[in-house]
Amino acid sequence: MTTSTGPLKGLRVLDLTRVLAGPTCTQMLGDLGAEVIKIERPEAGDDTRGFAPPFWPETKESAYFLGVNRNKQSVTLDIAKPEGQAVIHRLLPHCDILVENFKVGALAKYGLGWEQLKAKHPRLIYCSITGFGQTGPYAPRPGYDALIQAMGGVMSLTGEPKGSPQKVGVPVADLFAGLYGCIGILAALNHRHSTGEGQHIDIGMLDTHVAWLANQGMNYLATGENPPRLGNQHPNISPYQEFPTKDGYIILAIGNDPTFERFCRAFGVPHLLEDPRFQTNAKRVENRDLVTATLTPVMTSRTTAEWVEALEREKIGCGPINTLKDVFADPHVQARGMVVKMPHGSGAEIEVIANPVKLSATPPDYRSPPPVLGEHTEAVLRGLLGMGEAEIAALREKGVL
Repeated sequence: MTTSTGPLKGLRVLDLTRVLAGPTCTQMLGDLGAEVIKIERPEAGDDTRGFAPPFWPETKESAYFLGVNRNKQSVTLDIAKPEGQAVIHRLLPHCDILVENFKVGALAKYGLGWEQLKAKHPRLIYCSITGFGQTGPYAPRPGYDALIQAMGGVMSLTGEPKGSPQKVGVPVADLFAGLYGCIGILAALNHRHSTGEGQHIDIGMLDTHVAWLANQGMNYLATGENPPRLGNQHPNISPYQEFPTKDGYIILAIGNDPTFERFCRAFGVPHLLEDPRFQTNAKRVENRDLVTATLTPVMTSRTTAEWVEALEREKIGCGPINTLKDVFADPHVQARGMVVKMPHGSGAEIEVIANPVKLSATPPDYRSPPPVLGEHTEAVLRGLLGMGEAEIAALREKGVL
């Protein structure tokens, strides 16, 4: 692993996470320069190594695992065994941050809970990411993305008005929990810089899910009414939705009244500006079905490409509804460097989705590809803990490594 130049250079993370929420958090820390030591179960590893197909071509690694585990060192260690726990205790004095996503209380069984560690390691920042947080009646429950999307309300907001509730097509509950965890860690680092004190960060996926209900959550709090499912329409703006075109679909995003006026005058419907049902955004929201029915024949008069060109000329928000093939072929996405090629430990070259944080002085770096299971076990135990060959061999013989 090459030396980092990132803003978190010099910090070391003990990563006791698996699947998605926790690894998202620790990959972000790794991208920003922290050294991340990922602890994995011997032989099995992170569950997502088996979340396949697809596997990356010419490797035995799942695409899922490769997506959230770069810039990490893989150390196999069975922490259910006393010898494995002893290794963790030897690693902790060398680490600034511990991130875990075990069930509430699970690590305490191994002597690795926050309350057990804080006195001995007062500078340690300890981040727990769970489904429901460390307190409350649901705290013991396991957390899964689809379950959190259902319980957190977003499924009630997503889908066609007369259809069934729908989850988002990517695991947003996991991803947001990981990112909020990273934000909490960065805040705790700043606090430690000022005081020398570490602290515990308690991230519950349901909490973070409720937090990002955003305008829809506020709409409920303001009215006491559950917002209805609107398909691709916006609850507070109209027209702001998909429309059919001559050859497909387009998103039309008209965010204010001057933009709607510009649209009407440029595309042959200036008479709508005299109709009180169209004159203000509030009225258009009130009459959203009429707005959709009135504009659909207009939008089907041109192809998607023709609309994009014409609407951009008028500085009106719009965009095609891309497949992922379209996304990764998009010249803007390519210009922004959103795919990075990395040499993998298998010998194959892999591609990963880049970190989107663009820092002018200390940008994210891509020091090492997602590791092969146990790839760095001996290097970490020898280099960091000073273990000799005999001690490592004894741990292997006992199935600890």
